[in-house]
Formats: sequence, structure tokens, C-alpha cells
Amino acid sequence: MEFQLLGPFDARHDGRPALAGSRRQERCLLAVLLLSAERAVPVPRLVDLLWNGAAPASARGTVQTYIGRLRAALKPYGVRIATRHDGYAVEPGPYAVDALEFEQLARRAEDTGDPAERIRLHDRALALWRGPLLADVAGDELRDRLGGRLAELRLAALEQRAEARLATGAHDRVVTDLARPAREHPERERLVAALMTALHRGGRQAEALALYRSTREALVSGLGIEPGAGLRSLHDRILRGDPRLDRPPAPVHAVRVDGEWLPWNTGGHPALELCNTYAGWGGPEQPGGEWLRSYRTLAVWAGHLDLAEDWVVTGLLKRARQHPGEAEDVLREAREFRTRLYACLTGPGDARAFKAVAAVVEDAARPAVFTRDEDGLGRWRLPPAVGLRLPLLAAARAAGELLADPRRFTVRACPSEECGWLFLDSGGRRRWCSIATCGARQGPCGPAAG
Repeated sequence: MEFQLLGPFDARHDGRPALAGSRRQERCLLAVLLLSAERAVPVPRLVDLLWNGAAPASARGTVQTYIGRLRAALKPYGVRIATRHDGYAVEPGPYAVDALEFEQLARRAEDTGDPAERIRLHDRALALWRGPLLADVAGDELRDRLGGRLAELRLAALEQRAEARLATGAHDRVVTDLARPAREHPERERLVAALMTALHRGGRQAEALALYRSTREALVSGLGIEPGAGLRSLHDRILRGDPRLDRPPAPVHAVRVDGEWLPWNTGGHPALELCNTYAGWGGPEQPGGEWLRSYRTLAVWAGHLDLAEDWVVTGLLKRARQHPGEAEDVLREAREFRTRLYACLTGPGDARAFKAVAAVVEDAARPAVFTRDEDGLGRWRLPPAVGLRLPLLAAARAAGELLADPRRFTVRACPSEECGWLFLDSGGRRRWCSIATCGARQGPCGPAAG
């Protein structure tokens, strides 16, 4: 069963409406219990919330009546309301609550250092909001009392997603996302700063400066305070035309291909290049610490490494736009695969990693066809019919070929703590990868596989 509280109250089972005959206050009571995440809510608090401090003498009995009706209505769906001391709680069971899912996704997004993953998680979290909390069963005062923490978390999620999008160059999306929230919440200076930056990068400096003026006026007249130092500094930089505001910093050791930042090719084999998207890049805190930000990047990378033909990549990108959820699943699988592959290549005794890699390699082998290229040479290709997994499966096929090749024993890992990229060393003489800054600080390079 699904309970939707982020907007009008809705309860559904197998996609069909449930609790259709319940009264507004009964739905509000159930929402209060669901928001408490299985913790008991004392009856006095329920009375206070439902009647906003002006409860009639019969309020306690009315709450008991509501509980009885809700128990009867929820029983067919396996949802139980338990009595605990002088209160009630919804017991764990076969149901989901959108407000609780939003909190979990927002916390996960906050904890990740990958801008692309943060955007993906925040997109999922914010998409759960269909309007104000309990829009049809709670007034503004009750909504503030029940949902203050959720409202704060939603604004924080908007701020963090906007900053992640600015880091990936998606300033146009920031303008769309924040046009209304930044003006409704001038006290949220991170929101205002993100929107000002996005407007500036879109060539709309006048609008960015006008936003600052309106924000300052709202803060001075409403709260009696001036904007903070960070917002004042951003305003000054826009006035000066600071070129560093024009775009996010470019990743180090990167090349621009079809609008995507891709790492230098240093490994000497597609499977190693995939692993080198996982290691290095100057550490996770540096620009470019994670370039595999979207399915589009994965598809462009496959074309760049000649794992897929240009016309195939074009088709994949079109399908990804039509099926964004499927594309996200493939991107997640690709990240998991490269992690296992890196472990497999750097730890030859890791049977678990090898088994995980082998499963995807076997998936790639089944649909492969042997074709003749324009140069007259034959090669294995994956047909477009395999769908959005094609770039992943093409990389997996290359990985399988390397793992079955004696060159696998010449794979080395750059020992720099800020690198770790893999490369082939058939002559046994290379000590570092091709990033020139590595060898100045570290000892000799040891084998990644033996």
C-alpha cells in the first residue's frame, strides 16, 4: 500500500484508491501517525494537532472513534494501528510513505560526493512532491507544525541539486528549477546565489543583478539584515565580469568529446580506460573526480573508444531521452561493473569480483555478431537491439578479452595516491602512468596483477 502525503493526501493499493470513504480529520490523523515513522503519538498531541489547541470536551473520545474506523478500513491491506500506552502508532508493514522515502533519498544525496549521483537522487526525491504537505486535509498552521522539518529538507535539496548542476555545466536547468523558490525564500541565500550564478552563465547578467537587489530589499525590509558576505561577493564579481564565474572548472587530464568531458586515454585498452574513469583524477575532491555523470557520457565514451559506431550512439542517446529511468539503471550498473573490474584487475585473487565481472561478460557474449568492417577486417559487434545496455556490454566484452589474454599479467597500477590509473606495461619498464606529475612524489610501480 502507498500513502502519499507530499501534496493532497492519497492512499492506494495496487494502483487503486483506498480509504475513499474516510473523513478529512481521519485522513489527517492517519497522516500524523505516518509522519511519525512508527513512533507512538500521544493522544494529547493528536488532540492538540487536530483541533489546533481548541479541542472540545469530547475530543479524546472522537480520536478513539477515528482510530477504530481507520483500523477497520486498513485491516484488508495489512496495515495495523497499535495502541501504545497513551498513544497510537502505525506498525511496520507492507506499505510505503512518500514523505519517508523523500527523507531517505535526500539524506543519501547529501552523503554522496558524486555530483551526477547527487542530482539523480535529488531528482527522485523532489519528484515526490505534488504540492504542499497534506494540501487537502491540513491548514497552513497545522502544515507548519507537522512539516517544518520536511520543508527545510526540501529547500536544502533544491540548493544542493542546483550547486551540483552548476558543477556539471547545467546552468539552464538551475534557472528553471529555482526561478520561483529563490524569490519565495530570499532568506535562503544559497538558493539565490545558485540562481544568480546560473543567470550570469546564461548571459542574463541584468537579471542576476536585479535578483540581488530584490533579495536585498526583502531581507532589509522583512528581517532588518543585509545579505551575507558570500552573496555580496558574488554580486561584486558579476559587476566586475569575473571570467571564473562563466563556467564550471574543467576536469584535469580531460578531453572534450561531443559536449562531454572524457579522461585521457592512458591505459592502452578499453577495459583499462573504463577502470581509469574510477581511479585517479586528482582525488574525489578535485574537479573531474567523477566524470561518468550521466548515461549520455557513457554512450559518448563508448563511441570515442570505438566500442560503438556513431550512428548507434545517436540512437542510444535518443532512446535514453525517451526512457530516462532505464538509462539511469544502466548507468548505475556500469558504475558497479567498473568497480568490480578494477578490483578484479588489481586483485587477481578476488574471486567474488571476477564472478561479478564474468556474469556481465557472459551477458555481452550472447547477442554479439561477427561483422566485416570497411577496412576488410572482421570484428565482434553488439547489435542495437540489445538496447541501452550496449555501451556497458561492449565494455564488458573488451574486459573479457583482456582477462583471457596473457597481457592481463602486464597490467600495472600507477602508485600515486592521487592517481591509481591502470596501464599495460608489456616491456616491464614503465613505473608510472602517462600523467607526468605522478612520479615526482612516489616510489616504484608494482604489478596490479600476477
